[in-house]
Amino acid sequence: MRVLFVTQQIDYEPQGIMHLSSALKAAGHQVALAVAAHEDPVGAAKRFKPGIVGYSVITGSQRYYLQLNRRIKQEVDVFSVFGGPHPTFFPEMIEEEGVDGICIGEGEGAIVDLANALEDGGSGRLQNPSIPNWHFKLDGEIIRNPVRPYVDDLDSLPLPDRDLVYHKDRIYRRSKIKHFIAGRGCPYNCTYCFNHALSEIYRGRGRRFRMRSVDNVIEEVRRVKAKYPLEFVVFVDDVFVLSENWLAEFAQKYPQEIGLPFFCNTRANLVTAEQVRLLREAGCYSVSMGIETADDRLRNELLKRKMSKEQILRAARLLREGGINFTTTNMIGLPTSTLEDDFQTLALNIECRPAYAHAFIFQPYPRTELGEFTREHGWMVGTFDDIGEVAWDTSVLNFSPGHKRQLTNLQRFFALVVEWPWLLPLVRRLIRLPANPFFWLVNKLWKGYAIKKRVHPVRLSLREYIDIAWHFMRIKS
Repeated sequence: MRVLFVTQQIDYEPQGIMHLSSALKAAGHQVALAVAAHEDPVGAAKRFKPGIVGYSVITGSQRYYLQLNRRIKQEVDVFSVFGGPHPTFFPEMIEEEGVDGICIGEGEGAIVDLANALEDGGSGRLQNPSIPNWHFKLDGEIIRNPVRPYVDDLDSLPLPDRDLVYHKDRIYRRSKIKHFIAGRGCPYNCTYCFNHALSEIYRGRGRRFRMRSVDNVIEEVRRVKAKYPLEFVVFVDDVFVLSENWLAEFAQKYPQEIGLPFFCNTRANLVTAEQVRLLREAGCYSVSMGIETADDRLRNELLKRKMSKEQILRAARLLREGGINFTTTNMIGLPTSTLEDDFQTLALNIECRPAYAHAFIFQPYPRTELGEFTREHGWMVGTFDDIGEVAWDTSVLNFSPGHKRQLTNLQRFFALVVEWPWLLPLVRRLIRLPANPFFWLVNKLWKGYAIKKRVHPVRLSLREYIDIAWHFMRIKS
């Protein structure tokens, strides 16, 4: 069976598609990738002649992929399937025009089973629709199958198919920074996240949080390092440091076998002197942790972060003393919050002194606990469809126009004030002005500099700078 994955653009390596591709290839199927930012996906489908076209979809991008899929199906006879977060949490997507199947949850076994079934059926016909994790629409009838158990042993999966991406996109092939994932799942129930909804889908179907073995992770990094440029490793796990035993083994083996600096995510209430020591021994250069908001009620009752301000400040101090740069993530414009709450979050970041402070304007994603709270209590203007794929620059809450304008401008200046607190009185005045491209530009320039110098420090040639700048100008336009 020939399977074509289609994506709008590549911001960094799509872990899901790479895992699906390696599983399909291990089962004897052929896989290709079309990137709409670089080529016409309809033309790619005509040339490749796939039996299956697949899309990995996040909330906010679903309309784009549904329209693209209808264009492809007008020209090529394919079985169209959608996976990723949006179909998992919005299974009603199966009712949309042109959608033949949606995958709920983990997809490696599911996509292989579907490819096998379509190949066995001949002429792209699905003879047996009883495949776990799939919802199908066949001859107008919708079949909804339960999920199979979580993949418990992640080492049993083939390593991600990076060739699929790197052969398609020279920017990421040449990049000296590459992204990896060491585990799956998260044990926490933050109300703005989908984790609690996913755990309900998989209730009784396996362990919610799983890690690959240290040797398996190192083997993947080693293979990438041997084949492609690699000077800095980014682990994109929600929380990289949940198991101290795993981290201790990693700290022993990774420096000897890989020896490259890396970035990972942690949580303030998990940071200890021992964890910092192990991260430093392993070669960790930088980490990120969520502050989200300084207000205890907002952080622990509204967001259910379950951590104190003292834990946040202690984590910041331990990381600084351990010589590990750290960034923070923060949300402003939360429901039931005020602008002064957001300035208190700014003040807490100033006290923490991070290498860079990310600030995002809260977006109420549907099917999350906080998203539903926002809708049910009348905090939203419009509908969830008003939320775009990149949605953190503006608010869809029913704040006054003046409040929204100040939130947008505060987001632009947040990181600069954390770096230079003496700017605070000036910024309190500037945020009252209309939003303008200059504020956006100042934000992007400082962010680019801080991330490049303090978080992912990799020396780039002039050609690499030009390539990357042109790439992002093209895909974001």
